[in-house]
Amino acid sequence: MNLGKPIAKGNTAKIYLSDNKIVKLFNDFLPDTESIKEANKQKYAYSCGLPVPEILDVTNINGKQAIIMEYFKGETLGDLMAKEKDQTEYFLNMSVDVQLKIHSINPNPEAIEPMHDKLLRQIESVNEFDKNQKSDLVKKLESLSYESRLCHGDFHIFNLIKTGDEVVVIDWVDSSAGDICADVYRTYLLYSHLSTELADMYLRLYCEKSGVSKSDVFQWAPVIAGARLSESVSTENSERLMKIINNDSTV
Repeated sequence: MNLGKPIAKGNTAKIYLSDNKIVKLFNDFLPDTESIKEANKQKYAYSCGLPVPEILDVTNINGKQAIIMEYFKGETLGDLMAKEKDQTEYFLNMSVDVQLKIHSINPNPEAIEPMHDKLLRQIESVNEFDKNQKSDLVKKLESLSYESRLCHGDFHIFNLIKTGDEVVVIDWVDSSAGDICADVYRTYLLYSHLSTELADMYLRLYCEKSGVSKSDVFQWAPVIAGARLSESVSTENSERLMKIINNDSTV
């Protein structure tokens, strides 16, 4: 099957537009269950009534795992923000409204992975930690209690597509049932890599709209930074993450 050139590339997959549908073709190094796992998470978010592309099929194409899903024509909020920098707060406000909608959902524990399990698995897999660092992070994770809500896990303006008057949320592979403050810190961490000003504006808007305190968000800093290290993202600064893990959460 000839899919042409990809319209986007990520760490785990290439994205194609074919026959007015999105085809996500996974890289070979991933487990055979990756496409099914991601599709099930996205199906669950869709079943909650969230603005999410419908999964149309999970299959194999050219010997690779593939998900075929609904296509929404539009631009990401990140691309729109880059064109209209004076509208940054407007687009961030829009994104926070969507995130609050996700966080309002009390998930079925049998339908989606617990955040605790996901974070524990990530922390345990990091080779850069010595025994004490790993132990301290696990203890920190175990000490945090919260009311479980649906969390996207990789929420940012480039995973939000504005199509008409609607904002559609893509890339649900990291979603879980967990603490909204952890999800917010993850977004803050991603933004702070690009711009402290952007990260601070996002956090201010979320806290104002939700009533969540910044201190509740920042208590997750070392745990989320530790989990981020496990992803081995080439553009991420591991030194920065280690500083956060060592309790300098203002980095």
